Amino acid sequence: MSPKFLRSLQSNRPDLPEAEKDPLYVQSLGRAMQVLSAFHQTDKPLTLQEIATISGVGRSAVQRMVFTLRAMGYVDRDPDDRGYVPGLRILDHTLDFQRLNPVVVKAAPVLLELRRMARERIDLSLWDDLRLVYASRLQSKREILSSTLIGHKVPLFCTSGGWTILAHLTDAEADALLTRSDRTQCTPKTITDIKQLKREIAKAREKGYAVAHEQILSGEIAMAAAILDANRRPVAAIHLAASLAEWSPEEFEKQFAPLIIQAARTVSRA
Repeated sequence: MSPKFLRSLQSNRPDLPEAEKDPLYVQSLGRAMQVLSAFHQTDKPLTLQEIATISGVGRSAVQRMVFTLRAMGYVDRDPDDRGYVPGLRILDHTLDFQRLNPVVVKAAPVLLELRRMARERIDLSLWDDLRLVYASRLQSKREILSSTLIGHKVPLFCTSGGWTILAHLTDAEADALLTRSDRTQCTPKTITDIKQLKREIAKAREKGYAVAHEQILSGEIAMAAAILDANRRPVAAIHLAASLAEWSPEEFEKQFAPLIIQAARTVSRA
């Protein structure tokens, strides 16, 4: 993936500049999180200079922060001594999130039952501004590594989960998110035109679910329905994905739409 595309998948909270002006904001802690976040954009160990370049933090400060994070177990040396990698202690926080996030906890048994009935890949993604972050992934019989990892991120604008979340927002909110999105194609069929995207969102609003054809992976068809909070705002989406080599779009939608709608409704009102 290109650096530009990877950056588009990182959290891009528009309220962060305002938070930085608040006297409660701890700048050193913010910089430390920037250092840890540098690993989001790489598939190899990073040197101190590379961490500094990616994070935007000065090399001297990076050296001190990496030393501290390494002492605490949050950063480690690569076994081949080619640079630094995230440390084991980060997984402690992953577990904390999984067992304390109410959506993940409520969705877990529903996802398992949906996987049992559908026998295709089932995912739970959480909405974070311009991206979706996968918090649960139940495999089908054919998988690639990236589609099994919790924490994998995809753009909001070109996914079935993104469309169904956008369908539960006001037109103004959806338009603002689409406009801010870095609409880079993931496949030759990824829709990037805002007018076409609005048509997909309108379909999702009418049906109660969205279907995406080869938007993220070539040969894949995916369906999603949004999970809503107590205020009827979208917070997450349940996805069901399969191969177009095994399903026609018509049969896929007919077979699985009722299941995914029911699953999302169950988690929403749980």
